[in-house]
Amino acid sequence: MTITLVNPSGLPEIDVYHQVSIATGSRLVFIAGQVSWDADGVTVGAGDLATQVEQCYLNVGAALAGAGGSFDDVAKLTVHVVDWTPDKMPLLLEGIARAAAKLGVTPAAPATLLGVAALDVPEHLVEVEATAVID
Repeated sequence: MTITLVNPSGLPEIDVYHQVSIATGSRLVFIAGQVSWDADGVTVGAGDLATQVEQCYLNVGAALAGAGGSFDDVAKLTVHVVDWTPDKMPLLLEGIARAAAKLGVTPAAPATLLGVAALDVPEHLVEVEATAVID
């Protein structure tokens, strides 16, 4: 396995991600921010944050598979959410859980969550980008 996830002593343990990833693979893979488009470029889940998060993670999974990897190879995730407020956390976690169940994974790499004013088009509520290390 190319990624080892750890929670070092002195840092809080977070339920949905680890604080540090240690990469030992030989190829870096940078996945562009994935929005809630289907394969035809049609937005999935307009107005529904959980459904859009789910689609974003499914798209990241497809991109990883296309590079010969999986969520096990992810060293870092960055999630951008339009007009973020903490009350949206349950919807975010629901979308991640639904995607994880479909993909058969637990996306637990270090993650950064950023609130943003807008994304590429008004109907997109979330965008997820990933960095992976693959042997």
